[in-house]
Amino acid sequence: MKPSEQQPTTPTDRVRLDPAGAAARTPSEVVEHLRTNTRTRLAHSKRFRVNQLEAFDRMLTQHRQELLDALQEDLGKSSTEAQLTELAMVNNELDHARRHLEDWMHTRSIPTPFALSPATATVSRRPLGLVLIIAPWNYPVNLTLIPLVDAIAAGNAVVLKPSELAPATARVLERIVPQHLDHRAVAVVNGGAEVNAELLRHKFDHILYTGGERVGRIVYEAAAKQLTPVTLELGGKCPVVVADGDPMGIARRIAYGKFANAGQTCVAPDYVLAVGPMAKKLERAFPKVIQEFYGSEPKDSKDFGRIINASHVSRLEGLLSSGRTLAGGQVDAGRRYVAPTILTDVTGDDPVMQEEIFGPILPIIAVPSVDDALRFIGDRPDPLAAYIFSERGHTVRAFEDGVRAGAVGVNQTILHLAVPELPFGGVGASGIGAYHGRAGFETFSQARPTLSKNIRLDTLKALYPPYGAAKSAVLRKLV
Repeated sequence: MKPSEQQPTTPTDRVRLDPAGAAARTPSEVVEHLRTNTRTRLAHSKRFRVNQLEAFDRMLTQHRQELLDALQEDLGKSSTEAQLTELAMVNNELDHARRHLEDWMHTRSIPTPFALSPATATVSRRPLGLVLIIAPWNYPVNLTLIPLVDAIAAGNAVVLKPSELAPATARVLERIVPQHLDHRAVAVVNGGAEVNAELLRHKFDHILYTGGERVGRIVYEAAAKQLTPVTLELGGKCPVVVADGDPMGIARRIAYGKFANAGQTCVAPDYVLAVGPMAKKLERAFPKVIQEFYGSEPKDSKDFGRIINASHVSRLEGLLSSGRTLAGGQVDAGRRYVAPTILTDVTGDDPVMQEEIFGPILPIIAVPSVDDALRFIGDRPDPLAAYIFSERGHTVRAFEDGVRAGAVGVNQTILHLAVPELPFGGVGASGIGAYHGRAGFETFSQARPTLSKNIRLDTLKALYPPYGAAKSAVLRKLV
């Protein structure tokens, strides 16, 4: 069966737009509106999915500047950083999905046991139905729209809940999505915790939540009551082990991953475990790299972002008492500014090591060996990503074998997110499930098996009772 034949094309494939969006409806009314349309299998056909992905592409193109302006307002992101880490990544996911959609939708033939012959077996990917995406504030375009691409490609209707902590971006999404995507299949619902609570009272066929562990537990508990499957992206303290190599080159790669978006990245390096003499070498390198990236006064750099709100500024300021400040340490609450900061002489018991930092503060902890670093990481909850810097193959292999993490980076940080076909997800405390590329398509769809036999030719008589001695002997040989 061809993918396009899985669901006949009907007049409902014609896109209907609703410029007013969901703003005039309550969250419960939005859910019911989309649930009604999932019963008609509106979003299932290949044509509908392709049309929606093409409209998605037009939306990004036409409203690019509005999204960039909103990201600047919410997070102080420069146009270049926002383009690289937000819009370009959504475009890459969109292009990847459009190129591979037919292959992902293809029904696969599966060999059948001889005892069941003649028979045909297939596996097809079927849409789950109605999906809820609860997005975070730190990458409010990227982490809202990439899962939306995956859910649309998989043939679902979607309720999209942007974060209220990035209000400018949330307002733009609420306005532009209904101008381009079919309102019968996609709706944006804005609001705070009370809106999340109302949405979670409803039955969905899948929920994807990105954010902190505390709210993740609330989402998981609500989903469990409805037996709804979930994907949880929760973050964690992502370690970097520096075993050997050029300290300036290593410092640049760590600083890029750490200080992009002012450190508010779920896979950002959270702390550095520097082996032996690498600790002192990095202490000399990091201040030079910070000045190289952001000048002598990072507060005035157009390339260094801002903390999302005053509460998070205060939280980060409280972590600066840990260890010794090697570089940075300045805070300007009025401008939501926390300087790119390096802390040394930090121990595992210091406040900065008790929670995910989620800001531009980088502790360096000296360890005697790679084995000590692996033990340090293993004593803590599983991170969303873990990084190793080494030019020695046996060291890299020991790290890959010895660390449990959602992803591993070798001699780089955060760049794995730029590969659409690499699954993005956590393990243990850092999350459940994954998306991006094929993994996203599979997250939002069911692998449905079908076994078919000819009704006229009954070759199954040997399976039917009664089971005499001769029939039992034959069945034992067959199975």
